[in-house]
Amino acid sequence: MTGPTLSEDLLAEVDAWTAQDPDPITRQQVDELLAAAKAGDSTSLAELTDAFTGRLQFGTGGLRGHLGPGPNRMNRVVVTQAAAALAEYLLDLQLTGGTVIIGYDARHNSEPFARDTAEIMAGAGFHAMITDHPAPTPLVVFGIRHFSCVAGVVVTASHNPPQDNGYKVYLADGCQILPPTDDEIAARISTLAAWNLNDFPRAKSYISIGDELRAAYLARVASLVPIDAPRNMRWVYTPLHGVGGPLVASAIDATGFDAASVVAEQAEPNPEFPTVTLPNPEEPGVMDLAMALAERIGADLVIGNDADADRCAAAVPIGGRWRMLHGDELGVLLADDALRRGVQGTFACSVVSSSLLSKMAAAYNQPFVYTLTGFKWIGRVPGLAFGYEEALGYCTDPAAVPDKDGISALIRVLALAAQLKAEKSTLADRLDEIAIRYGIHETELLATRVNDVALIRRAMARLRAEPPQNLIGQPVSVTDMLHGTEGLPPTDGVRLVGQAISVVVRPSGTEPKLKCYLEARLPPPSSADLRAARGEARSMLERLRSQISATLRVD
Repeated sequence: MTGPTLSEDLLAEVDAWTAQDPDPITRQQVDELLAAAKAGDSTSLAELTDAFTGRLQFGTGGLRGHLGPGPNRMNRVVVTQAAAALAEYLLDLQLTGGTVIIGYDARHNSEPFARDTAEIMAGAGFHAMITDHPAPTPLVVFGIRHFSCVAGVVVTASHNPPQDNGYKVYLADGCQILPPTDDEIAARISTLAAWNLNDFPRAKSYISIGDELRAAYLARVASLVPIDAPRNMRWVYTPLHGVGGPLVASAIDATGFDAASVVAEQAEPNPEFPTVTLPNPEEPGVMDLAMALAERIGADLVIGNDADADRCAAAVPIGGRWRMLHGDELGVLLADDALRRGVQGTFACSVVSSSLLSKMAAAYNQPFVYTLTGFKWIGRVPGLAFGYEEALGYCTDPAAVPDKDGISALIRVLALAAQLKAEKSTLADRLDEIAIRYGIHETELLATRVNDVALIRRAMARLRAEPPQNLIGQPVSVTDMLHGTEGLPPTDGVRLVGQAISVVVRPSGTEPKLKCYLEARLPPPSSADLRAARGEARSMLERLRSQISATLRVD
């Protein structure tokens, strides 16, 4: 079996690319890879071959991938081609002259990617606006509706590793693109890839926005908290080296809550994310510094955002120790709060989230729907009142931001915690009340990261070929979600449902992970039996996790 070779075709591809690449850093990277490959370094040759073979795929999440040279990486050439394709798509919709808002986070190359996009949009005749500083994703999404934009772009890789970047595309409704829009833009990228970058019209007539956008967003956030609501809360906050810190501080000032004790080591944006494995509060250990600070100062609550502040995490003291709330736990707390406040409309969560929300909505005679994973689906639910997915994404103000918003969610969590504190109660106490009323719904995510995505494809193929008929002693029904189910569009996933358990297995849409979402359910216990019932449900999850792991064999 032979490896890649430095062929004449590969050299021609590299030369053509380098001739139009405006970035001296990626040009230098190509030169170094070429020199090493010519000297016989197989690792450099493999990297060069991978970078220049194929193309980074544009999908419903836009673009996301490793930074570096070549069509299969995130760089200024790929981003410029994507921006030109988006401009062409909007022009074909007769949206000439419309406003396009562009924001970016603090990752490597985010600002150059955003400015390339602004120049391309302005050159195509659009009124392009770019944020004056690195900005949280929900602030930019808010701006789409606020400024009546025809589209929005956010340059971010959210919670991905430092070596990644991404390119999210939103339309005028403030939601991320869906099929077939992604395919139509991707087709235009393929056509434009044959162009030289110098052939794309550009203009520097775009404008910088900041104060007006921030003021409008903060006024909206401030309106979420009643004037007479309690605000006494001792809490810790971490932006995890991301861009949420300044806007969160302004939101706290606007809403009148006590200022947070901020984790100093993680307070400033840093594209290397030096204190964490990933800037994702879901990952084990990522919130440890925040919880340690909370322990030292005797805080009531810990809240964190991911790197672009569209996700929100919380930790609370339970049984004498600090514990992160699962995404489903925080989701049902926020939903329960909305229902108690009389919020009317449809409540929604992704199909991989807890089934508890459906029971809660029914108890208040409110509609409920499941969606596919992702806020591109949740945000478009007609009449949406509240939506969430277990991966710490919460849409608490869909009229303003029909996407996950870690900052408005943070304000909602603070308001709920402060109200409960005034009543001599806690978020943990409220979770107990919810369990006693609706039953036990313990959930867990089993995620396996791989270096070779072919392992995920093989595991999914085995599951489809030989699905288990019984899990932890319960017969299960098997639904292949590739064919669509319960009114949902087709997606790559398998759902296994038993009397008191459910499992959804799917590949991650943004990372090389196979994800298994587990749920164990028990009837409502008495307050005296609550602890034992939770223990029984967790035991069910442990056995379920073991059996599913053995079934999938991701190796």
